[in-house]
Amino acid sequence: MSDTPQIQPAHAQIAHAQLDWDEQGQPRSRAYDDVYFSTTSGLAETRYVFLANNDLPARFAALPSGGRLVIGETGFGTGLNFLCAWQLFEQTAPAGAQLHFVSVEKYPLSRADLQRALLLWPELEAFASELLTQYVALHAGFQRLLFAGGRVVLTLLIGDALEMLPELDARVDAWFLDGFAPAKNPDMWTPELFAQLARLSTADTTLGTFTSTGYVRRALNDAGFRMRRVPGLGHKWEVLKGRFTAESRATAKPWFARPDFAAPERTALVIGAGLAGCASAASLAARGWQVQLLERHAELAQEASGNPQGVLYLKLSAHGTTLSRLIVSGFGHTRRLLERLQRGIDWDACGVLQLAFDAKEAERQAQLANAFANDLLQNLSQNEAQARAGIGLPAGGLYYPEAGWVHPPALCRLLATQPNIRPLFHQEALELRRAGELWQAWAGDRLLASAAVVVLAGAAEIRRFPQSAGLPLKRIRGQITRLVETAESAALRTVVCAEGYVAPARLGEHSLGASFDFKSDDLTPNAAEHVGNLELLREISADLAQRLHAEQLDPAELAGRAAFRCTSPDYLPIVGPLADSAAFANAYAVLGKDARQTPDTPCPWLAGLYINSGHGSRGLITAPLSGELLAAWIDNEPLPVPRDVAEACHPNRFALRNLIRNT
Repeated sequence: MSDTPQIQPAHAQIAHAQLDWDEQGQPRSRAYDDVYFSTTSGLAETRYVFLANNDLPARFAALPSGGRLVIGETGFGTGLNFLCAWQLFEQTAPAGAQLHFVSVEKYPLSRADLQRALLLWPELEAFASELLTQYVALHAGFQRLLFAGGRVVLTLLIGDALEMLPELDARVDAWFLDGFAPAKNPDMWTPELFAQLARLSTADTTLGTFTSTGYVRRALNDAGFRMRRVPGLGHKWEVLKGRFTAESRATAKPWFARPDFAAPERTALVIGAGLAGCASAASLAARGWQVQLLERHAELAQEASGNPQGVLYLKLSAHGTTLSRLIVSGFGHTRRLLERLQRGIDWDACGVLQLAFDAKEAERQAQLANAFANDLLQNLSQNEAQARAGIGLPAGGLYYPEAGWVHPPALCRLLATQPNIRPLFHQEALELRRAGELWQAWAGDRLLASAAVVVLAGAAEIRRFPQSAGLPLKRIRGQITRLVETAESAALRTVVCAEGYVAPARLGEHSLGASFDFKSDDLTPNAAEHVGNLELLREISADLAQRLHAEQLDPAELAGRAAFRCTSPDYLPIVGPLADSAAFANAYAVLGKDARQTPDTPCPWLAGLYINSGHGSRGLITAPLSGELLAAWIDNEPLPVPRDVAEACHPNRFALRNLIRNT
């Protein structure tokens, strides 16, 4: 419920797989001394053991429009099973269906090794190419990758299976058990792991695995799967297939449970066309929803998402906090989306350098460098930082090589430009009404739009609606300063941050900022905050300030932009379904006397009403992934983040805290 520091999980420091390659160019794990797939019939084995033994050809073909099938896998390896399942799905599933593939991997292949391994399968080249394009910024924890316009979703759980699977909230339809052989990697074939498979299964869940080892079959039977040996393929005499026959168990507390909501039609209304709104619309549209995107301005991204440059700024914790885990997952998701934009105009992976501007910050950065992998962040000395940035700096700091700057309106356009999304500009919703099974947005006596689902993504403005008025959202004014690039300032090669930030030039202008003003409601840029931003520049780099002739600039003549950030008290976004606040307080009043109680009263949801807001200054990192989280709540899909992270972002957390604090 809170962002209480925890011990950093061991999987934060991931290691890539160490491979050896045989004479045929096939990979072998050095750590487990085992092959990733059959050296004689890898494709055939995958199609038989995992696809055929889970009856996937017929199950894919039988999916309805808007339906999905969820595959869970232990051991992503080279991605061969995923690519074969994707290929079969494209060949057999109807156009409106979706494939979710969730796979856990402790030692992911490097991109170079993955590319080399996938060259072995020319017939999968089209699918492998898309996987390689998205195979960037993969770090410890939950990582979501989207393919085929969102029709195929891959959630990689990077870490130890016994740490990752307990965090997963999903209902899996078919399991691929494909860890290295039990004799080579016994940790992947334990009763504890099989118990997690059972927790995530339903009465119709099937399972296929290449092994026929007796203790594996018995342990799976004990976990609730009815397993049997069937003929194998090639050199394998027998393999196992089975079906889950035990009773599934729901574990979520009622106020964090998935709403029992079935939309009468797949129509959605998203209020607010900033980054959160565009991300919400995109995730729903990818799942076949017809989305109306309501915006009071004349274009997308006219408020906080309208700045010329935003920074992929990862403010992390070395203690495994909820916010830190969300940021790592969100960063990867956004970073992969950016691959679809024009580099240099819409974004640039120039890296981000966070200066160690005092002793406390230096100590924090040293802890981070020990807690996270080197491909996510690197601790640089002053000389190394200056060489990386191309300018003089007062200190070294943490460098994030995969980060950079983004033009937020371009990302909004990428997300919102889809056939299933219809933007409606100059439309300001002032009231929400429930009419039968639909929601209606009104402006006075004028009906603007109606839909089965409404997503409130209008930042702090959503407090105007009674249904969301109690959420503790607050606005913080921020102003940036735009500085004309000079011949000397063009040397800046990376974003540099301290108390503020400055970015390499985009279209001849550097962005500098940003101020924090908790009181002002005036969005007119003012000279006083330009002065403050110039002071931030001098603290970041006196050398760069000189290159930009900062002393000669007249703050009254500088260009800039002001907007409101929208944030929550715990600095986590607010993402998920909304409940009736008065009915919630009545239903769970017992918590005011004993917080340890878990009443079995179902949560009084406002059917079809959801929120995606409160992203503060981290929206570039958290808003796109929150769109996926919102779609998972709405469509009852696997969550793209650990369950406790989803609960920490849930709107009900505030009502729950209020009840408990009133004891």
